[in-house]
Amino acid sequence: MEIALFEPRIPQNTGCIARTCAAFNLTLNLIEPLGFSLDDKYLKRAGLDYWHLLEIYRFKSFYNFVNLNKNKRVISFSKKNGVFLNEFNFESQDILLFGREDNGLPEEIINQSDALVSIYMPKKVRNINLKDGVRSLNLSVACGIAIYEANKQLTKNYYQ
Repeated sequence: MEIALFEPRIPQNTGCIARTCAAFNLTLNLIEPLGFSLDDKYLKRAGLDYWHLLEIYRFKSFYNFVNLNKNKRVISFSKKNGVFLNEFNFESQDILLFGREDNGLPEEIINQSDALVSIYMPKKVRNINLKDGVRSLNLSVACGIAIYEANKQLTKNYYQ
């Protein structure tokens, strides 16, 4: 399994995701343009001293990314209209694709993906009905939740 970030904007989020990828031994793919430099001190700090454990690739565009990963499923994540995370069946060669912090994945990127997955979020908080619920999860949190669920599915026989 791999993680891909489409045009990430916030270095701390990417640093946290990089740290999670290192913990789960996952490759991190960054699809440009990035909203920061990979030398950014906040990126490095969020990843702490785990960068040497990480396999990381940069792609000039989504087109380049897809062409080099033709034999793998690209699973897009969005708040809208996807199969709920716990109902989706992951495969070991999947690439989990997450969008920009400010506006997520463009529709044309989602349409080129093999599947669309959403993380369920309740529309009721502390007995208060919310019209649309919380707008979104933080990118690094959403990525961590997805990694955990996919890893749980893929390693369930390992722990039994």
